[in-house]
Amino acid sequence: MIRRTTLTSALAIAAALPAFAEPTFNRIASFATAENMAEGEDRARETSAEIMAVTEDGNRLIYSDSPLGVIGMIDISDARAPKPLGNIPMEGEPTTTVVKGDMAFVGVNTSASFTEPSGVLRSVDLTSNDVVASCDLGGQPDSVAISPAGDMIAVAIENERDEDINDGALPQMPAGFVVRLPVTDGTVDCAAMQVVELTGLADIAPEDPEPEFLSFNEAGELVVTLQENNHLVVIGADGAVSADFSAGTVDLDAIDTEKDGKIEQGGSLAAVPREPDAVAWVDADHFVTANEGDWNGGSRGFTIWNKDGSVVFDSGNMLDHELMRIGHYPEGRSGKKGGEPEAVITARYGEQPLIFVASERGSIVFVFDATDPTAPKLLQSLPSGIGPEGLVAIPGRNLFATANETDLGEDGAARAHVMIYERSEAAPAYPTIAAAEGVIGWGALSGLAPDAANPATLHAVSDSVYSAAPAIYTIDASSLPAQITAKTIITRDGSPAEKLDLEGIATDGAGGFWLASEGNSEKEVPHAVLHVDASGAITQEFGLPDALMAQEKRFGFEGIALIDGKLWLAVQREWGDDPEGQVKLLQLDPASGEWAGVRYPLDKGEGWVGLSELAVHGDHLYLIERDNLIGDAAKLKAVTRVALADLNPAPLDGELPLVSKETVRDLIPDLKGWNGYVQDKVEGMAITEDGTVWMVTDNDGVDDASGETFFWSFKLD
Repeated sequence: MIRRTTLTSALAIAAALPAFAEPTFNRIASFATAENMAEGEDRARETSAEIMAVTEDGNRLIYSDSPLGVIGMIDISDARAPKPLGNIPMEGEPTTTVVKGDMAFVGVNTSASFTEPSGVLRSVDLTSNDVVASCDLGGQPDSVAISPAGDMIAVAIENERDEDINDGALPQMPAGFVVRLPVTDGTVDCAAMQVVELTGLADIAPEDPEPEFLSFNEAGELVVTLQENNHLVVIGADGAVSADFSAGTVDLDAIDTEKDGKIEQGGSLAAVPREPDAVAWVDADHFVTANEGDWNGGSRGFTIWNKDGSVVFDSGNMLDHELMRIGHYPEGRSGKKGGEPEAVITARYGEQPLIFVASERGSIVFVFDATDPTAPKLLQSLPSGIGPEGLVAIPGRNLFATANETDLGEDGAARAHVMIYERSEAAPAYPTIAAAEGVIGWGALSGLAPDAANPATLHAVSDSVYSAAPAIYTIDASSLPAQITAKTIITRDGSPAEKLDLEGIATDGAGGFWLASEGNSEKEVPHAVLHVDASGAITQEFGLPDALMAQEKRFGFEGIALIDGKLWLAVQREWGDDPEGQVKLLQLDPASGEWAGVRYPLDKGEGWVGLSELAVHGDHLYLIERDNLIGDAAKLKAVTRVALADLNPAPLDGELPLVSKETVRDLIPDLKGWNGYVQDKVEGMAITEDGTVWMVTDNDGVDDASGETFFWSFKLD
């Protein structure tokens, strides 16, 4: 059995394992875009990291920050310790930056309205950080590309539509186009700008082309996506259109097509327009598109094309299936675009050509070996921040970086981040847990318990994110990553049990389980304790007595443990009759139905502080106590314990005794070991007989979350 003991760094663990057959990427650092705000600025303001570029020496990242109207810069000369270099105002909305030498060229949208689009290409001197020139582009710029030789810049002038008019349908004039601008010694020749018209090419709204993204190959050819027109255009080095063709449609089977609180593969979609967003050349004759798709189900994949318009590979349902396998599938997007692949780049690391495809909604970057463009091989799935939008390859330093646009900075939630990865011989540190063959879909792991017979086997439950199909997951913890080997649906009268918010699980010693449902009366989800047999069928169910319900709040049960035939449950936060800073530990005697309890003292912290789990080992009851904050704001994620001898519960109609606690482990260093931001919800804990403590985080079902699930262990002293 592989034990992840005294974890301080997931990469240190990976480095100690046998080298992989080929180099892999592991995250080594993250940078919150709010760090680039100047002293005195309101760091609670929304920021973003969208499309990103890197300087030629590989030491500085430059990203567009639309909410602030700036480009942000990061010093990555020490890639493990990125440093803020501040923001440069763009007097408009920056879209894409490209770099040549000491000059950065930034597309900036200055449009007054959808019907009066305008924009400029600003030249920024990276030695002084000053805007030294601007070119009027004649419309609203989206993507900007620079030729490999650095002598030509191309800009996709999208002149995007207003999605509030006619459901965003085309045509909505004015039409878009592409401009080409010669570059000499870092200076753009605005007077020599060439306009490449794209009207009359697409089958869909040919009078209103909306170029979205473009890319140069070594020969100076451009490939351009017209996303809303579902069309692709190749422009020769002379600036003339050399080929154009429809992006076509795709048929999808075995996918999830309904937002219904459960992950299934029983759906299908026929003739879904690919609607490609980003595009990148694979080699001189092939390019790859990330097919964001339309709103009617989404095309959910990527396609590799020959430049004559023939498809040499289409990923079909592969990306959604991989997201389901690693717990990153965004079930709430099933009725629209699923994982929503949006960004794609290519790069060669040594002799290996790679394709990087970002799932915006799954917050994952897929890495493919493109040695054979007709059969790309999935190598890795990299965890990112929320909504990866910009991808940057830095092969000269064996680095890769992502820009993640979503900023949820209110109330201590996740900020927009840039993530940095290094390619090495170490084994991949992520995923930490994944589904085995035949297990479809998982996420939001919220409770954990050891198996009664096998110390290498654990059991977990998922919370209300998957309320339509609540489940118990069987985990083989002896493998790396851990494997979910079975998924047992909780049933009531033969059908999936609805209105459950499972947050705790304990084995009953006879093949069945006790479960704790947190409850939320506002959503008609009752607080409940349930017993299920090995098949998941509910055999007993206990509600709360009136004395408890009178003081009820939505933050209910978190964790359940069986001690000497009686059940103990943690209440996450204070209820109406609790003194400030104290929560209840409740005891239920399932034989008599009687309730009793004690009070537990919470530490003070920013945000709110509460309990997330409990487990029994030896002479103590162990608990997870945490705040609800993320990233640098997180200050309290800890394992504590209470002596069993001090658990002397009193009837609920009297004064409940206050127990004393001891802090056993600070979990924040553990959570920093994956080199992203500190995750909020450490929600599962199981302790085996030998004192191995297993922990798991709740990824919120990828709903306003990065989707990352961390599963690890350490030994009690």
